[in-house]
Amino acid sequence: MSRFDITRTNIAVERLIETTQDPRHLYLLHAYNRHRYLEMAGRYEEIFAPDMTVAHPVYHFNMLGETLTLEGAEAVKGVYAEWTASHQCIFYVESEKLAVSDDMIVSTSIMLQQTPGNVLAASGVDVDPEATYLVKSAEHMIWPYENGLLVGEDVWEYDATQRDVIALDPSEVLTAEQSGRLLAPLIKPLPAVNPFTSS
Repeated sequence: MSRFDITRTNIAVERLIETTQDPRHLYLLHAYNRHRYLEMAGRYEEIFAPDMTVAHPVYHFNMLGETLTLEGAEAVKGVYAEWTASHQCIFYVESEKLAVSDDMIVSTSIMLQQTPGNVLAASGVDVDPEATYLVKSAEHMIWPYENGLLVGEDVWEYDATQRDVIALDPSEVLTAEQSGRLLAPLIKPLPAVNPFTSS
């Protein structure tokens, strides 16, 4: 049995949804929850629906000693497509704390991303290129929103001392297809009414 359960990756989000009363904050939390599940399920194209994401999102990453800016939907889709094909769309969290306002969601967590050994080896990490690993990092994220639509993501590793590479037993490795089946019951539509645009 695996040590990791992808159906619990968003548990902190779902708990906050249960206790949030403000309709705008609740809407953003549902959008955040849906986005993350779609990403982990390999259904990234759905993230770019006009009721979820602006036409020209901008993502900033400062992770694992590298910085990257992605401008525009096609650039972001390219990364999501690569992650899905290599099964790097699989994420787990050890803990997550969240804050939400009308304009953004802020998250801090210990995140673990499934990563093939050949990807790590190509970046200079001493691992078995035939194995699969979890890359553990301490992350802050800011997701800005405008009228309930995601504007982008700002993601950075705030404490490199937390970084670790954890070998997975082959029985613990998930494919994007397996993840998609596990997460399908948890992927909910957005609320019918967007409180940012409804009168």
